[in-house]
Amino acid sequence: MTRNFLSDAVPDDVVDTIVDLARRSPSAGNTRAVEFLVLTGDAVVAYWELTLPEERRAGFPWPGLLLAPVLVLPWVEPDAYRRRYAEGDKAHTGLGSGVDAWATPYWWVDGGMAAMAILLAAADAGLGALFFGVFDHEDAVRGRFGVPHGRRVVGAVALGWPAPEQRASLSARRSGPALAEVVHRDRWRSSDPSDSGVGGAVAIG
Repeated sequence: MTRNFLSDAVPDDVVDTIVDLARRSPSAGNTRAVEFLVLTGDAVVAYWELTLPEERRAGFPWPGLLLAPVLVLPWVEPDAYRRRYAEGDKAHTGLGSGVDAWATPYWWVDGGMAAMAILLAAADAGLGALFFGVFDHEDAVRGRFGVPHGRRVVGAVALGWPAPEQRASLSARRSGPALAEVVHRDRWRSSDPSDSGVGGAVAIG
């Protein structure tokens, strides 16, 4: 994850290639209800003025993020999944009755896959990228950039040429678990008896 960017422009064809790859990421029922708001130039400036106004920037730890020349925001349409799963080949699932019928809201799954595709394609193109949340700015961003009601934002991906990092994120200093701690072959195993109904299971080693 890049948090410090050069302000140099990214060619439009590079951005188009990245978004086109994300467009073809997996989609439940082939619903294809992920769309992309691509911001460049003055639109990027407007985004930051809206979500991080000047008076709040003094304490912002990653000012180089604001230099990223491209922001890509994947948006999903939950009701499109309801409509798709009300069609004849999917009606038997019962998921066409409403978005509340979905134990796992696959619009978020598909949106996350699209965001990950952007990150991977950006890395392949030699760009830096950062996924970050829009959080409580969703309605303001929707209104400012004319996003239709019924769409939900997954987050935002900053794209640009990476500059040397000015400071490390505290999150980046956290060490991840070993492979053996997160892979459970054939049966869930844990060294913590509270994690298992059988107790005393042996961790993979």
